[in-house]
Amino acid sequence: MAGAPNASGMVVGLDIGTSKVVAIVGQPTDDGGIEIAGIGSHPSRGMKRGVVINIESTVQSIQRAVEEAELMAGCDIHSVYVGIAGSHISSMNSDGVVAIKDREVTASDIERVIDSARARAVSEGQRVLHVLPQEFSIDAQGGIREPLGMSGVRLEAQVHLVTAAANAVQNIEKCVRRCGLDVDAIILEQLASSMSVLTEDERELGVCMVDVGGGTTDMAIFTEGAIRHTAVIPIAGDQVTNDIAMALRTPTQHAEEIKVKYACALTELAASDEMIKVPSVGDRPSRDLSRQALAEVVEPRYEELFTLVTEELRRSGYADMVAAGVVLTGGTSRMEGATELAEEIFHMPVRIACPQNVRGLADVVRNPVYATGVGLLHYALQEAHHGQQHGARAGVIQASAGKGGDTQQDERSALVKIKGWLKRNF
Repeated sequence: MAGAPNASGMVVGLDIGTSKVVAIVGQPTDDGGIEIAGIGSHPSRGMKRGVVINIESTVQSIQRAVEEAELMAGCDIHSVYVGIAGSHISSMNSDGVVAIKDREVTASDIERVIDSARARAVSEGQRVLHVLPQEFSIDAQGGIREPLGMSGVRLEAQVHLVTAAANAVQNIEKCVRRCGLDVDAIILEQLASSMSVLTEDERELGVCMVDVGGGTTDMAIFTEGAIRHTAVIPIAGDQVTNDIAMALRTPTQHAEEIKVKYACALTELAASDEMIKVPSVGDRPSRDLSRQALAEVVEPRYEELFTLVTEELRRSGYADMVAAGVVLTGGTSRMEGATELAEEIFHMPVRIACPQNVRGLADVVRNPVYATGVGLLHYALQEAHHGQQHGARAGVIQASAGKGGDTQQDERSALVKIKGWLKRNF
């Protein structure tokens, strides 16, 4: 399994989805992008709606994906940034206030105010995943993005707090550790996806990102550059496959193939004279069906999904503030007619987005399927950069095969510093 020594600065994102597990190895480029060195993907067995339901199967899927990525990148993988999704995740906006110690905001003041915002009562069995600062205010002046070095007496922070069921997080950690890997951080999947597919302008103007996966649809709403609302909708690609299997009376694996090859989310775009072969159950002969009849099965489910997204957007209170419209990503968003149907339901501009700022295997990863995987790398590199700024040594080093003991020691202490900072802040 061992390849050439892994260069420092390599980071690995692990997207454990309901339909597939993806491992992506990358390193930062000078212009702030990511050079992808290797990708591994394996069908996911053992996950349902973003939650582990079979540890053994999940471990095997992770191992296969990681081995494939190691082979392609020519390095050993020792630790990963893991994405998490599922209906057990909840989020809320919170705030905190502290007195500014020396009349000038220091890094420790920012840390204290974020900690005080984090202290909001989290229900039993929940674990805080992220405390994401939205804006700060000093004395009576609000709307401050970066308070460091500013003068004042009282510092307030508005944050977005994301929590997950502790047992769901532990099960994911258990699966990763069973593969002999360390968990660098567990990251909300839609937060990761948004880092790889949204532009700075969209976040500023206001945008609703919808990541339609296999088991769950994950939403994130941004306005004025900060995350305001996150939600998980338990309808996604698997339900579409299930609908096709039930309506056409065909086995699930054939239903999945038919969905990927021929399905259309808008009936009026599908031709009634274009026929497809539908395999039957058992040894019955296969039947012919028009693409239009297939679209009639698929469209109601997409319509239901987009309607639920609209309702969640209204409930969040940000429906009138997303001037940049809706950005769809994730594997299930790729279906023909999805954008057109979404525009009809949302009454706002919709685009399908692929990961940006990637080099190396760019043509492979420029696909909505890899939005979360590439986003995990963006998140990891941003955190490493923050860690550097906060006095820790550069780089979250993933693999150190064939290096001298001293450098490993240095890297470990750097890692401990960075991890400590991350734990306090995120």
